[in-house]
Amino acid sequence: MKVLILNGSPKKEGNTAVAIKEMSEVFKNEGVEVEVVNVGIENIRGCIGCGKCREKGKCVFDDLVNEVALKFKDADGLVAASPVYYASANATLVALLQRLFYSSNFDKTMKVGASIVCARRGGCSATFDELNKFFTISGMPIASSRYWNSIHGAAPGEANEDLEGKAVMRTLAKNMTFLMKSIELGKKEFGLPSQEPFVHTNFIR
Repeated sequence: MKVLILNGSPKKEGNTAVAIKEMSEVFKNEGVEVEVVNVGIENIRGCIGCGKCREKGKCVFDDLVNEVALKFKDADGLVAASPVYYASANATLVALLQRLFYSSNFDKTMKVGASIVCARRGGCSATFDELNKFFTISGMPIASSRYWNSIHGAAPGEANEDLEGKAVMRTLAKNMTFLMKSIELGKKEFGLPSQEPFVHTNFIR
């Protein structure tokens, strides 16, 4: 099994990385391969809605998004991790996720998603909800922990003092591993759920 983790923080070794480290150690102990891609330090533009990805099968802007798409295709689970900016995720990560989910044409059904967020104080739940929407629109089950997937810290490394937050991350990784393995067994026994033909409806007067 393989999990792809997208670190949306521009601080490669910041507090978001503390949460990622807690999860990564559990994944490795459970025999799950982990790859972390540091997104927050990259220069990633937003989607321009050109639709060329429908012809090419990838984004017309050939940058990290297309590289991540190949990794995502091979992964059993995806973790989107971000610091909180104005009760929202890092804009670079959001730009990548929007283009990634829109331009990649492989089936994401039953890949497991999880989002983790880090803040000094507030805005975690709003950011958590924002990131989860990428999974729910794509047929991806969301892994949960015993609390919302957040950790707190201001100065780099301060999240190490959030013992409850670190425990939440470890529990999340354990639950995500269980869910991925259970889905893999289910696919072998029952296959993926049947899909209805897509009906595209615009709401107009």
